[in-house]
Amino acid sequence: MDRRLAALALAALAVLAGCTGGVPVPESGDGGAAAGSGPTATPTVAGEGEGVRVTVVRVVDGDTMEIRFDDGTADTVRLLGVDTPEVHSENTPGEYEGIPETEAGKRCLGRYGERASAFAKDRLAGETVRLRFDPESDRRGYYGRLLGYLVVDGENVNRLLLEEGLARVYDSRFTERERFYEAESTAREAGAGLWACATDTDSGGTATATPATGRSDGRLRVVEIAADAPGNDNENLDGEHVVLENAAEESLDLSGWTVTDEAGHTYTFGDVTLDPGERVTLYTGSGSDNATSVYWGRSSAVWNNGGDTVTVRDAGGDVVAERSY
Repeated sequence: MDRRLAALALAALAVLAGCTGGVPVPESGDGGAAAGSGPTATPTVAGEGEGVRVTVVRVVDGDTMEIRFDDGTADTVRLLGVDTPEVHSENTPGEYEGIPETEAGKRCLGRYGERASAFAKDRLAGETVRLRFDPESDRRGYYGRLLGYLVVDGENVNRLLLEEGLARVYDSRFTERERFYEAESTAREAGAGLWACATDTDSGGTATATPATGRSDGRLRVVEIAADAPGNDNENLDGEHVVLENAAEESLDLSGWTVTDEAGHTYTFGDVTLDPGERVTLYTGSGSDNATSVYWGRSSAVWNNGGDTVTVRDAGGDVVAERSY
């Protein structure tokens, strides 16, 4: 009788062990302990392509978010494969190709760190999104945070940060690595986002340098000119645009400011204010103005494909920035 009871007890223990043995242990970090107050086990996801549903409860910075699973479990996610500029500590320009190792370079990256955080908050804060893991990457990083992609409405936020020029690729092993490098390269070649910091120099004060083909009084600069739109310029007016950036350390009210070409065509800004490091794109065609895009409303192209000059004047008529191509 005792032997039969012992056998039954052993069988029951075996069943219980089988029920609790399927949760993987996280990659160790900081001496083998996961950082923060999150769970000590990495969630198991059925169908990794779909990911798992989570709610973003706090955006720490551009690449780190605190999340909550549907069962109430809390954790922290580090976006896989990307690195946004620091906002809580000093930046290292040498980590970003072409950014000068100067105080101006550090300040410029800091501004784009703030913009990356704002971008992430706008897309993610309070939202229910999909967390996807990569089959080639560890589930947790050195500090015990989950490593993955956050997907909103089918869009990979990790990749969006690269496309907007708000992050660099953080080199490691993951399946999206090649596509991420392509996105970074495209943004860098266009001088988008933080890659505009490559034109800053250390003047001992505010980062105000402009490319050799232009000049600026330090308040605003012309960072991009798209004069030759794809196809027929007159049929693709929104493919023709210029991008202006606040290069100062205070907000700029552009009301009454103008943009002109060499022929004297003039656009006058309405109620537009740029915070430090923020940009506004002026499209030649028509559309609805917003905080980052304004429309000239012309029926034909403005910028000469063979060369022209973009001149920006303040409300008093003084030249603020000028760039020729």
